[in-house]
Amino acid sequence: MQEITVKMIENENIEEVIAEIMKRYGQEILQLVYSYVNNRAIAEDLTQEIFIKCYKAYPTFNKKSKLRTWLWRIAINHCKDYLRSWYNKNVIIAEEESTKFSSKKESIEQTVIQKDEDNRLVSAVMNLPIKYREVIYLFYYEELLIKEIAVLIEEKESTVKTRLRRAKELLKDSLEE
Repeated sequence: MQEITVKMIENENIEEVIAEIMKRYGQEILQLVYSYVNNRAIAEDLTQEIFIKCYKAYPTFNKKSKLRTWLWRIAINHCKDYLRSWYNKNVIIAEEESTKFSSKKESIEQTVIQKDEDNRLVSAVMNLPIKYREVIYLFYYEELLIKEIAVLIEEKESTVKTRLRRAKELLKDSLEE
């Protein structure tokens, strides 16, 4: 998908720009947020909040970075703020509790086995500490370069490489158990 250009930004009003940003990057941001919170409903709420923040902060966008990078930075910071929040630490989501007790029966054995393997991998990734989870997500799912990840999470490239290596080790240990 083509990056929204500065010309497009300068020639349109803020509502049109935000609508275009939501159209182009909405699904990416939702997936990024989900990788942090591991809950679809919360991810959807946080994504809406992120676009509201983007709307309010748009006049401060200095165009030194790509719009996508600016948007992702807002999203990552918002997710980290949420994870540190009182609400996240103290409120038990009823939906999470109910899904623990409900299960679907599959009729095809291969589908069940594949789902189990996928769930184990997702669970292992989601159980990683956030600093490892974010680099795994950005590197493997979003296919970002280490340099791009370093810019997004505001760390040195060497730190990103170390976290990526450590995350892979933790995943390997977790999946071998």
